[in-house]
Amino acid sequence: MAKFLPFLLLFSLSFIVAQAKQNDTVSISFPLTSLRFLPDTLNPSLVAVSKHSPRRQPRARSSSYNYKTTFKYWMALIVALPIGTPPQTQQMVLDTGSQLSWIQCHKKAPRKPPPTATFDPSLSSSFSVVPCNHPLCKPRIPDFTLPTSCDQNRLCHYSYFYADGTLAEGNLVREKFTFSRSQSTPPLILGCATDTSEDKGILGMNMGRFSFASQSKISKFSYCVPTRRSQPGFSPTGSFYLGENPNSHGFKYINLLVFPQSRSMPNMDPLAYTLPRVGKRLGAKKLPIPVQVFRPDAAGSGQTMIDSGSEFTYLVDEAYNKVREEVVRLIGPRLKKGYVYGGVADMCFDGNPIEIGRSIGDMTFEFEKGVEITVDKHRILADVGGGVHCMGIGRSNMLGIASNIIGNFHQQNLWVEFDLTGRRVGFGKADCSRSV
Repeated sequence: MAKFLPFLLLFSLSFIVAQAKQNDTVSISFPLTSLRFLPDTLNPSLVAVSKHSPRRQPRARSSSYNYKTTFKYWMALIVALPIGTPPQTQQMVLDTGSQLSWIQCHKKAPRKPPPTATFDPSLSSSFSVVPCNHPLCKPRIPDFTLPTSCDQNRLCHYSYFYADGTLAEGNLVREKFTFSRSQSTPPLILGCATDTSEDKGILGMNMGRFSFASQSKISKFSYCVPTRRSQPGFSPTGSFYLGENPNSHGFKYINLLVFPQSRSMPNMDPLAYTLPRVGKRLGAKKLPIPVQVFRPDAAGSGQTMIDSGSEFTYLVDEAYNKVREEVVRLIGPRLKKGYVYGGVADMCFDGNPIEIGRSIGDMTFEFEKGVEITVDKHRILADVGGGVHCMGIGRSNMLGIASNIIGNFHQQNLWVEFDLTGRRVGFGKADCSRSV
């Protein structure tokens, strides 16, 4: 997904199925391989840019299967999921910031080993296309950023824009995820991309009605991002659950912000996981940032979302400037002058990152109910290559968006659970590099 942000959590998961003996659930575990994307660019998350406010409808949920993954982490999470009948492994970016899931569809050439990153529809008995006369193929269905249309083969064509300007397009299809012989999802609406240079798909996990989470009617999912290491050839392993997480008894929860459907907020993504953030600390100092900066205004600007599909955290200018002022006060002479990583991040340093981190201190995201995410001072700097380390925070306005985004870099050693039934998000400290 080189065009889709280098700061994605790409989890490549090799598939292992273990059927649970209780509650008729299935637990699936597979390692996730991390990939490094373009080193000299900083892309936004895979938050879909919508010109319409997609409908959010209440839906009954039942978690009929549990699913556990282990993954290796560097920049992005790429899950290798079993899709179709019989299942084919398809690599997909796990993205809580977008809705439509799509896969790479190509008929495999004979006498060549099939690439694991592409899906051959002709080999699956459960695959079906969405025709032009399907209700989903109306000219202006609000769930997609561009209108669906009828192509020359009388199939429903979709186009989907992401915040980094990337366009994904193809045909809408129905296919199921096959976890075992006895456990699979019903046929889900997916995108089937054929004309693309990318070799990964997207697993859309936001609150939209066509996300994987919504269509499969799971009640919750969670992941634990391990501490990143700069050691060459080494990728730490974390965990991902689809369904119940046995560690959730110790989580602290905050309710998601919900907005009336009648409100028109052009700068807001109403299907993102929007958090009630109230402040930010560096070290022991609470930064003088008004609460309103982290909440959507009348136009939706200022929304704070948590996103597995973005590596870095992004702040609106008023918040970013206060963070930078404090960094300059603490360690201004060590800043790398004139250096802006990816066009959005200018809090970068040469020198020993451990010493610099100690000078800055821990970084804390504050939410309602006293819930906090504290990023240890030894983990606030990201190695961006060439001996340069940056704070892992970018200006969101440089991406053309007006939102605050908490990326996966600041979710290390932390369980993040999305409780879709309860409309809340839970956090729990953990050593994510261990088997959890």
